[in-house]
Amino acid sequence: MPVRSTSPIRDGVSVGVAVGVVGIAFGVLARSAGLSVAQTCAMSLLVFTGASQLAAVGIVAGGGSIVTAIGSALLLGARNALYGPAVAPWFGSRSTSTRLGVAHLVIDESTGLGASQPDANEEPFARARTGFLAAGLAVYVFWNLGTLIGALTGDLLGDISRWGLDAAFPAAFAALLAPHLRRREGQVTAAIAFVIVAVAIPLLPAGVPVLIAALAIVPGAWIRLRPSAAS
Repeated sequence: MPVRSTSPIRDGVSVGVAVGVVGIAFGVLARSAGLSVAQTCAMSLLVFTGASQLAAVGIVAGGGSIVTAIGSALLLGARNALYGPAVAPWFGSRSTSTRLGVAHLVIDESTGLGASQPDANEEPFARARTGFLAAGLAVYVFWNLGTLIGALTGDLLGDISRWGLDAAFPAAFAALLAPHLRRREGQVTAAIAFVIVAVAIPLLPAGVPVLIAALAIVPGAWIRLRPSAAS
């Protein structure tokens, strides 16, 4: 009996709903950090990369400077540029406006679902495109809807620590990091970053240890890119 393939549209919507729950927590936490409802929603609409948004708001909430928050957000967001070469062939020679729209949807979830399709590496890339767009659009809609709900209800909740929402930042980051910890380079990077942050926190202003911890990617990248001993 042949194995029935899953629907990339259904998978994309499922991913979007799950991410939307984190969007609610982001909206609440952004409001607790001092952002207005409009600012919180504008960040999700225009920035649209959860890790960068969580980092920026988390640093501001912890007393860090705006410059540090922006620097951390840019570092985390820069990884999306690495997905470009994988996504570009799926859309071929589309118009500039279409490619700009697609670029805004290049995130972990959309790229991951597109790349998991059986035709991700061969034309006509139909399922890869469908998976990418399904996840990208679903995450965009549910993330922004969640952000709006969280931003509007943030004032009603009061002290977020009473509801356990102060743990949403580390929980969200743990969820984002988990897939990378399955590989050796991810484990090495995480271990070195932990040591850097542990040493830097007592010595440096809030948010700066996060920026310095980005140096841990160097040995991780070296492990990933070095030729194998077998070759």
